[in-house]
Amino acid sequence: MDHFQYRDGVLHAEDIPLPRIAEEIGTPVYVYSRATLERHAQVFRDALKDVPKKHIAFAIKCNPNLGVLRVLARQGYGADVVSGGELERAIAAGMAAEDIVFSGVGKTRAELALGLDRGIGQFNIEHEAEGVALAQIALAKEMTARAVLRVNPDVDAGTHAKISTGKAENKFGVGIDVAPEIFGRLAALPGLQMRGIALHIGSQLTSLDPLEAAFERAGRLVADLRAAGHSITHVDLGGGLGVPYRPDDDPPSPAEYGAMVARVTRDWDVTLLFEPGRVIAGNTGVLLTEVLWVKPGATNPFVIVDAAMNDLARPALYDAYHDFVAVKPTGEKMTASIVGPVCETGDTFARDRAIDAVEAGDLAVFRTAGAYGATMASTYNSRSLVPEVLVDGDRYIVVADRIAAGTIMAAERVPDWIE
Repeated sequence: MDHFQYRDGVLHAEDIPLPRIAEEIGTPVYVYSRATLERHAQVFRDALKDVPKKHIAFAIKCNPNLGVLRVLARQGYGADVVSGGELERAIAAGMAAEDIVFSGVGKTRAELALGLDRGIGQFNIEHEAEGVALAQIALAKEMTARAVLRVNPDVDAGTHAKISTGKAENKFGVGIDVAPEIFGRLAALPGLQMRGIALHIGSQLTSLDPLEAAFERAGRLVADLRAAGHSITHVDLGGGLGVPYRPDDDPPSPAEYGAMVARVTRDWDVTLLFEPGRVIAGNTGVLLTEVLWVKPGATNPFVIVDAAMNDLARPALYDAYHDFVAVKPTGEKMTASIVGPVCETGDTFARDRAIDAVEAGDLAVFRTAGAYGATMASTYNSRSLVPEVLVDGDRYIVVADRIAAGTIMAAERVPDWIE
């Protein structure tokens, strides 16, 4: 459930009619609903009611907007970060340093040092050399880094190949078969407090089966590590729960996920960490766009909108589906391809899709755009960087400005030795 609903034939974000935002801010523009964000945060937390010890860290990569993060901080969420920049964003948004988990396969030594200096709660170590470096840095600072070892359970998540992270051939974590030996060597290093393991098998999962299989393997590893004399107090189960992009999608609910987790982990006696992202933010946002032209095509017309692949990259990157609906639908339908103005055939949001009938000048939205939307935007084709708006009941505020192409160009330099 979200708070983007039609009233008197006009799509609203909570109590704000979307045409008002289009008129006052312009298009394209991301629009987020605070009420939806808070509701999803609460639903996910409630789903874990039977997990006695837990910590929820929002995956900042899916939506790093400071306004969004501040709302989640007020809901008691920590942060899962994958860069020094995300770490600083989490703290700037009011998330406590001890509630931050630092993931990511390519942390630099400077980022490891930053995490220590900020006093973050946990490092998720991706490979042995990273753990050795972290121990050395911590020892030089006369500190101890709290850490877990990320393992790769070799489970096929059944998701898109580009967002699968738990198979043996993926770049993340260490093989679960060699994890005990690596864990033992890292646990012996001064400067490290190795307290558990982490895993994450992919994003946009539409079945609980691969998650359950991965968690069962993790449980056996926990038992083996304890049998070897290690103290295991924390297990990070990652995220990955899918959301409905298509009207007929039916991914597992947070409640179903929570029940499975409680059942599988009931004898582990650890603090479980969760890193939800898309399931919290996905349906929190839409990308509001204007139809520029309706161009005849060989079979069906092209609906050319002012949003482009630089504003919403998922369709170009993953052939991802985003529902496209008119802000003021007439009830009529048409079959068309939806494309943007970028000079690439890849700038295509949908091909030969049945959609609300639209004309030049009409407004429409791409739904379920609150995750991996603005965060992946660029200025390709020297287009402006898309702005973001947060709605709260009958008011809204711009939480990220539109950055014009001229502003970006002003940061560039032409060498005086070029004639």
